[in-house]
Order: sequence, then structure tokens, then C-alpha cells
Amino acid sequence: MVQAQRLFFALLAGALFGLGLSIAQMIDPAKVVNFLNIFQQWDPSLGFVMAGALAVNAIATPLILKRERPIFADMFKVPAKTEIDVKIVGGGILFGIGWGLAGYCPGPMLTSLSFISSELLYVIAAYVVGTFATKWVLARIDSAQKIKHATDEACVG
Repeated sequence: MVQAQRLFFALLAGALFGLGLSIAQMIDPAKVVNFLNIFQQWDPSLGFVMAGALAVNAIATPLILKRERPIFADMFKVPAKTEIDVKIVGGGILFGIGWGLAGYCPGPMLTSLSFISSELLYVIAAYVVGTFATKWVLARIDSAQKIKHATDEACVG
């Protein structure tokens, strides 16, 4: 029964998210590109959408986190990492470039699947390739750092 409730509320949350993105026109690549293009045909309306989302989140999150645990989960999953590092900055820059070129970020991109087009399929394919490439590169970096750390310890000892 609890699993069915979890699925129902996940479906409800996803539907609300998709509905909100659609109503706010965040699934329209032209609108997104015009929001990001501050030097020409700038359209600030998506900034108001984001500000509204941040306001709701800023109010709701502290109230939700006062609970001992989530209603349909064993624990809250909140980020443990709070510092800004090279991965955050580099990832943000790459995300911004991709968002500006494609006019989609992941949530609106998935919401736009209801308007399936060949252009959207290319964007989704590129998103998936980029995600897997990132996992591969980060795994190689992590492995190289572990080897370097082990070598440094062997040289000291």
C-alpha cells in the first residue's frame, strides 16, 4: 500500500512539475533562448518564473525539513556538499552553454516529449551522451587521483 502511495505522489509531483513548466512556457526553446540572450531580444519573463519557484521553495523546504522524516520515505535526501568547487563552476558553465544552444534544460526537455520532434530527439540523445561521458570522465579522474594518492603515500613511507 505504501509503495502505491509513493508512486501516486511521485506521479502527482511530476504532473504538477510538467504542468508548471508548460504553463510558464519553459518548454519553448525560443522563449528560453530569448531569456538567455540579454544583449538582443531579452525576455525577462522566465526570471519571474524562477523567482516564484525559489520563493515557494524557500518557504516550503524549511517547513518540510522540520519533520522527523518524509511522509513516504525513510529519510530526507539533502546534499551533504556545500562548498563551491571546480566541478560546480565547470558544470554550471557547460550546463549554461548547452541550455543556451539547445533552449532546453533537463526538466523542460522531458516535459517537451509530449511535442515529440526530431530536433528534440537529437537534444535528448546529446543529453544522454553528455551525461554518460561525464560519468566516464569523472570516474577516470577519481581513479587517477586514487593512484596518485597511493603513490604519494608509498613514497613517504
